[in-house]
Amino acid sequence: MAFPRFPSDCHSLLCKYLTPELYKRLKDKKSRYGFTLEHLIRSGVANPDSSIGVYVGDEESYDLFAPLLYPIIREYHGVDLHAPHRSDMDPVHLDIDNPDPQGRFILSTRIRVGRNLHCFPLGPAIAQRERLIVECLAVDALKTLKGDLAGAYYPLSGMDEKTKQRLIEDHFLFKEGDRFLEAAGLNRDWPEGRGIFHNEEKTFLAWINEEDQFRIISMQKGGDIQMVFERLSRAVRSLQQRLTFAYSDRLGYITSCPTNLGTAMRSSVHIRLPELGRDRKTFESIAKKFHLQIRGIHGEHSESEGGVYDISNRRRLGVTEVEAVKEMAKGVKALIEEETRRGA
Repeated sequence: MAFPRFPSDCHSLLCKYLTPELYKRLKDKKSRYGFTLEHLIRSGVANPDSSIGVYVGDEESYDLFAPLLYPIIREYHGVDLHAPHRSDMDPVHLDIDNPDPQGRFILSTRIRVGRNLHCFPLGPAIAQRERLIVECLAVDALKTLKGDLAGAYYPLSGMDEKTKQRLIEDHFLFKEGDRFLEAAGLNRDWPEGRGIFHNEEKTFLAWINEEDQFRIISMQKGGDIQMVFERLSRAVRSLQQRLTFAYSDRLGYITSCPTNLGTAMRSSVHIRLPELGRDRKTFESIAKKFHLQIRGIHGEHSESEGGVYDISNRRRLGVTEVEAVKEMAKGVKALIEEETRRGA
């Protein structure tokens, strides 16, 4: 493989940091799972409109390709990688009030974390047999959950139409990844080894072998962020009694996309802000102050519908889970105050 030719309008972090000299230095390196520089940058080369451009195949590759990955991680997260990452998922340390107790603005709250098993390759490098083993380990662990977390697992492979339609209506069903994930190798052997777990109340959910091996999700209608976080914390704590998740003192929880390192957490609300939505400058100014990300209701690259937006934390590395959720809650409160000031 020769040094890739990027178009002149490429603005990804891969384009910014991959020089011919660095390429020559890294091109022959290979992890114990056979992951190479070519695999690492494949998605960003195929999709020069990527914002990042790299997907990592295993824990070792974060060290092996550190000369390329660490500058990307530093710029995206804005952190000093010499400091250790701290994790804190203790709900007692969160202790926040509902920012919308009357339910006028927040439609729903959702907090998820990504996790991958230690000593297994990540999605871009995992073999079919290994993915099936991950699924088996995940199902065994999920079946031990008790009380309000207890539920059932639905494998995507061989799923009957009735179950499929119900999961679509519940907005639980995940599909093959987009062109960025496809180029990274994350869609291989679809849908084998993938599945969905959810509890009876439909407030706890786990996606198995999507972008990461685990997407562990707590959600409910309204703005009780404390309750959603507490449920997620209990679930993760229970799963950690049976599973060992990949973790680095410097990078936090290991994920296939470097943007999710650290807490690997996305804490979000669907919130109705029609007045503020008409003033994008002010909207984005508040979001920037509290390190928030603004999306449409159907996720990244989607548009708002009916003045409803998906607002989430942007910072994941260099902050604890509690700090990330507190920051999101403060930002949401500020957005509500501005919307109210405008007569909403």
